[in-house]
Amino acid sequence: MTGPSAGLGPRVRPGARRTGSLVAMGLAAMLLSGASVVVDSAPAHADQVRDLEYWLNDYGFSQAWAKTKGAGVKVAVIDTGVDGSVPDLAGVVVGGTDVSGLGSANGQTPVGDENSHGTLVASLLAGRGTGPGNGVIGVAPEASILSVSVAFGTSQASVSNDDQIAAGIRWAVDNGADVINMSLTRNTLDWPISWDDAFLYAFEHDVVVVAAAGNRGSGTTEVGAPATIPGVLTVAGVDRNKAASFDASSQGITISVAAPSEKLVGVVPGGGYVQWDGTSAAAPIVSGLVALVRAAYPKLDAAGVMNRIVATANPNGHSVPSPIYGNGLIDAAAAVTAAVPAAGGPTPTALLKDWIHIHRRADIEPTPVPEPTAMAPVPAKADPALPDRPVAAAWLPNQLTLAYISTPLAVLLGFGILVVLFGIGATRQFKRTRRK
Repeated sequence: MTGPSAGLGPRVRPGARRTGSLVAMGLAAMLLSGASVVVDSAPAHADQVRDLEYWLNDYGFSQAWAKTKGAGVKVAVIDTGVDGSVPDLAGVVVGGTDVSGLGSANGQTPVGDENSHGTLVASLLAGRGTGPGNGVIGVAPEASILSVSVAFGTSQASVSNDDQIAAGIRWAVDNGADVINMSLTRNTLDWPISWDDAFLYAFEHDVVVVAAAGNRGSGTTEVGAPATIPGVLTVAGVDRNKAASFDASSQGITISVAAPSEKLVGVVPGGGYVQWDGTSAAAPIVSGLVALVRAAYPKLDAAGVMNRIVATANPNGHSVPSPIYGNGLIDAAAAVTAAVPAAGGPTPTALLKDWIHIHRRADIEPTPVPEPTAMAPVPAKADPALPDRPVAAAWLPNQLTLAYISTPLAVLLGFGILVVLFGIGATRQFKRTRRK
């Protein structure tokens, strides 16, 4: 399955799925199955919304803003489309496309099931708020968004979710993305071959790809692709107390870091706010952190950016790395200010190429061996003529005959003569003895 990583949302057809559940707030209340109102029916005051953004202080973003707010960095959100017309996202979406065939050319028309998903992701990542201290402000409030709309969970699209995502990645790279956010999961460890080329294309162009781990509450008990792809920065979720979120986070050895995934506030298409749970919400928080690091260290490559985030993660008393917290909880302030040794080890490109070499070999057609070229027969050469030898030489002894024939015969002949002479002498002596 592939689709937005919505935590408690419905299953979708093969492709991607979401990883988040929503709780309505205020006038533009958005109710899904099981959602409950957290603010009364009166409109929510924007400053109340800002007060709910606990992660800005708890994870060091407010402190990191003293150094950078992500200006100049483009983050592609491959999701259901981003409604850039809502006040909190004014001026945030600087480009977009639709790869489903159902949306608008600029990627700002929400498509597919639960089509508020992409707007929620973008607001957590780069929201501008609605004024000083009001509205949803993202963790990288000066970063820009590229919106790639994908129609998850609908049978109307003529292109599969997997192929839409592959096309969306390539479009994002070609249009200047520095980071790609993927709040989606296939619910499988493996991924289609078309993703090999798409992710390699991103890695080879120095793009950091961030993926949600998926949610246990929606049936994703273990991390699924794209969070299993080597070279991807995979995000797990924790609750308000920084403990592993059982319902809002899957587990697996590919998890890189953990980020808040419960009681998060975002903006929905048309305006209005909801509280949201799921690693779909944790992923854009980390994508925003990537944007801050890229803005603070513009000469740092993708591997170096990821290394700063992983190296400065807070173990928070846990043994790391682990399949629950990865290398620990993100620390935005440390990621943009701490002294971090240069990244070592293979790059994302090398990691994925090695995986492809090992695991895709059976899928590669063997190189045909050319037929041997016929060769003209080579005529046999006649043996060289033996040198002439005088007739008399045939009767004369040579070294070979002397060693192996003549000498042994002479010795044998001499021995025979001695035997005969001895016999003759013995016979004569016998006769003389008889006469006496």
